[in-house]
Amino acid sequence: MLMRLGRDVIAPLLALATVAALTATMASAQNLDAGKPPEKLFADGCTACHKSPRGLAKGRMSLMLSWYLTDHYATSSDTAKALAAYLQSVDGPPPGAAAKPGAQSSKSAPRQPKPVTSR
Repeated sequence: MLMRLGRDVIAPLLALATVAALTATMASAQNLDAGKPPEKLFADGCTACHKSPRGLAKGRMSLMLSWYLTDHYATSSDTAKALAAYLQSVDGPPPGAAAKPGAQSSKSAPRQPKPVTSR
């Protein structure tokens, strides 16, 4: 019995060819940010809106900052982790802002409670 080329044969072959083409396309995709130091990642992707990395971490936990960067800015979770670590490493007071000897602290002393008076 001869096999007739019809929908039963052509449809699976077409599906197989489509899957093969998509797989080849995905395999050739590259992460262009892979291997770049975090300073370079910041310079390439963030300086359009941010002049400095200082203060961008704002005391956030590393995991939360990494998730945020992965969702919104980074091309991979590894890139986001490296960028988060960099932002946290530079997050702190600006240079020269160290307290000078004899200067008052920016934190005020705790107040003493007012005495309770009875009427």
